[in-house]
Amino acid sequence: MKNKELKQTIIDERTGIEYNLVNGYYIPNIVLPKPRRTGNVGKYGRMRARYLRENKKVEYSLMLIENELTSHLLDIDDICRERVDLLVKQIAEKENVNEELKAQNQLEWVARMNNIKNRVEEIIINEIINV
Repeated sequence: MKNKELKQTIIDERTGIEYNLVNGYYIPNIVLPKPRRTGNVGKYGRMRARYLRENKKVEYSLMLIENELTSHLLDIDDICRERVDLLVKQIAEKENVNEELKAQNQLEWVARMNNIKNRVEEIIINEIINV
């Protein structure tokens, strides 16, 4: 017959940390704080994560430890998508890439819109993601 070990909990008066006795060892009862935001990180958030991981290791580690990385990446992703939509619309309007061109010459319209989107993404990468 196995001895059932009683689960014992103590609180360190000095730090206020709660410890559980498990198999003869006191293990701190630490719970991560809930992240501010949760969800699936998109394209721009993943690009930001890669940039932080490769170039800003301390910031990346701190955000990871503080459970703020996912929230930060979701915020960056939202900001980038909004900025891309706005800039594409503004540049297309300025360069006269509109529905009339789309009706007259679809291939030209697609080529010019792709060019605009590539330029906008380059701006977004340099101004928001790699900062």
